[in-house]
Amino acid sequence: MQEILSFLESWNVDPSGAKPVFTKFYEWLNAQQDVTISFMSREGVTHSMRGTHKNQDGRPLFVMVDVIDDDPEDRWLSVCFYGDMITDPGEQGDIVPGGLLGSDGHCFDVSEPDAELVEYVFGRIQEACATAGK
Repeated sequence: MQEILSFLESWNVDPSGAKPVFTKFYEWLNAQQDVTISFMSREGVTHSMRGTHKNQDGRPLFVMVDVIDDDPEDRWLSVCFYGDMITDPGEQGDIVPGGLLGSDGHCFDVSEPDAELVEYVFGRIQEACATAGK
């Protein structure tokens, strides 16, 4: 997807280490059969990557990875799912009532390059993809 690649190419300042995490999530989603990625960029607010599985019914996505752009010098990620599409055994996410396109969401903030958190959130992306594909 050219929009995402252009966005990544223009992302030059990354003190929080969010760019490689976003790239990892993008590359995995892009490699999945039956998954479509859309991207919406709102400068100064968010750059939003959304994954949709061809088998999911009635929902426009299974994951939303937002690059929070309120400070372009220090971007961070908010990764959100519908609350009923994932588990959170480590209780590392935040439940957001009505916070994901009007439905209850479950969100994880990645504001530093914490390898354990990144892998945990990556596991939730894989889980949501599998749930959406059923």
